Amino acid sequence: MRPTIKRIIFVVLILAGWQGAVRIFGVSPALMPAPTDVFDALVTGFADKTLIYDIIASFRRLAIGLVIAIVLGVGLGILLAKNKTADETLGTLILALQSVPSIVWLPIAIMWFGLNEKAVTFIVILGATLVMTINMRIGIKNVSPLYIKAAQTMGSKGWDLFIKIIFPASVPYAVTGARLGWAFAWRALMAGEILSTGPGLGYTLKYASDFGNMKLVIGIMIIIGVIGTIVDIVFFQRVERNVLRRWGLETNN
Repeated sequence: MRPTIKRIIFVVLILAGWQGAVRIFGVSPALMPAPTDVFDALVTGFADKTLIYDIIASFRRLAIGLVIAIVLGVGLGILLAKNKTADETLGTLILALQSVPSIVWLPIAIMWFGLNEKAVTFIVILGATLVMTINMRIGIKNVSPLYIKAAQTMGSKGWDLFIKIIFPASVPYAVTGARLGWAFAWRALMAGEILSTGPGLGYTLKYASDFGNMKLVIGIMIIIGVIGTIVDIVFFQRVERNVLRRWGLETNN
């Protein structure tokens, strides 16, 4: 049985069990609405285009923040990998900051930038930059010495060695870093949007929660999870798999 069919059957079973449990035990919709109630809320949200505007706004912030984070992460990763002093000082700080959840930075972002787009984008950038930096550093550090020695025997050195050998060899790690960066950025975005002025999925989720609209709250949570899964499986996993195959790190089984 194909994985896609297994996933569909699994989701159908969960929804059926959820629907049955809510109806059998008579759970209040204010606490746990049935899947049909959630579906109605989503249909209404898409029909009046509220959720469409929210998704577009969230993806715009995500795209801006993720692009900046990847550029910064690649640059910092190269710096840490090639400069021992930077690695022993700035690298230690980055490792420490990596353990701090992005939501913790939100009060500081609001104080620095105000309750606006800049604060949310800052959280997104911070959430993805650190993981991208660490993966890029590891990728460059793990380039096989055989590649470097072989290139040096052919007269390659300095920037020529880095551009033609070291950087291309670290691409699989960079792709993995971008994939992890996307996941961190997506979570950071939702956390930041909860305290934003909208529009955005996180903002609408908080708005629905404030007014006790639990079916919309759960509906948006499902949208967030579905978007994250689709982007990861359809795009990032495929790109990562293709890169690993191209570099001979994964077979075509």
